[in-house]
Amino acid sequence: MTKWYMLTLVGKDRSGIVAKVTAALYDGGCNLGEASMMRLGGNFTIMLMVQTTHKVKELTDMLEPVVDSLGLSLHVDQIEGRLHDHPIPNVRITVFGADRAGIVAHVTGVLAETGFNILDLTSDVAGSIEKPIYVMQIEGTSHEGIDTLRKALAFIKQEDGIEVRVEELETLIG
Repeated sequence: MTKWYMLTLVGKDRSGIVAKVTAALYDGGCNLGEASMMRLGGNFTIMLMVQTTHKVKELTDMLEPVVDSLGLSLHVDQIEGRLHDHPIPNVRITVFGADRAGIVAHVTGVLAETGFNILDLTSDVAGSIEKPIYVMQIEGTSHEGIDTLRKALAFIKQEDGIEVRVEELETLIG
């Protein structure tokens, strides 16, 4: 019986991580689903849905040579696959300003109060070491409308002195 697993791998960024991990999974008879792979700081992280008949121990053993050779950490969870069963974002929010603690908590707290569902959040630190700028991009679904989000986030702009842009996304399905 096939099962779905979420693999999370983290390690120092280097060439060949994706190729070696996915080759090991392919060679082991696994099917890949949705994935998110990216550099974060000097690290590379992979979150990857994998479908297989293997149990967790067998999957871990299959990946162990690659994980060890690349100095990666691996975590495996059994999940429901549910491919093609997820909402499509209808709003993109961009936040940027002087980097400081609390920006993510404050912005996402305000969004949660409006019922906004975050589907994707990415952030980066730009600028320089002396003057870091935090940049965050959020995509999600809003059932309360874009004006409600703009009003809620206007308070953050006034209070925290950060810039916030809210834009509606057009989604073409079919």
